[in-house]
Amino acid sequence: MQYTKTDKGQQAFKQRSPLFSARQRACFILFDGIKTADQVLAATAGLGATWADVQHLVDCGLVLAVESPRAAPPAMAPDNAPPFEASLPRARSAQARYTLAKPLATQLTASLGLKGFRLNLAVESAAGCDELLLLLPKIEAALGPEACQELSRALKD
Repeated sequence: MQYTKTDKGQQAFKQRSPLFSARQRACFILFDGIKTADQVLAATAGLGATWADVQHLVDCGLVLAVESPRAAPPAMAPDNAPPFEASLPRARSAQARYTLAKPLATQLTASLGLKGFRLNLAVESAAGCDELLLLLPKIEAALGPEACQELSRALKD
């Protein structure tokens, strides 16, 4: 099962709500609508995270279960459209870019240790793709553009 953060969860996280234990905060950060609960629990096993922590996040309305993405039927081109138009890649929505970029940005800034503490807090509190885009130059300045290529693609593609 995959989970995504709710608006209530984002707000509680930003406010450092006591609803979160340290284990639950770690799980919450990793829930992006893509990773499964098993993957998140495996990543946080060193902290002792369990299914009870995930259930607490669900019960409090901080995360929400999402359905697995299903393969969509191929798009049909209109009769008068050039044949290649149906296969052109579509730009991802801002929410999809944010969902993909947020864990990358968190991981990059966390790798800075205490030197990047404030930057990491800024990334954790970023509520959308636009806010992460504003932080990208600071992350690139701290780590170098080469280290941030994947993050840059995730935010801009």
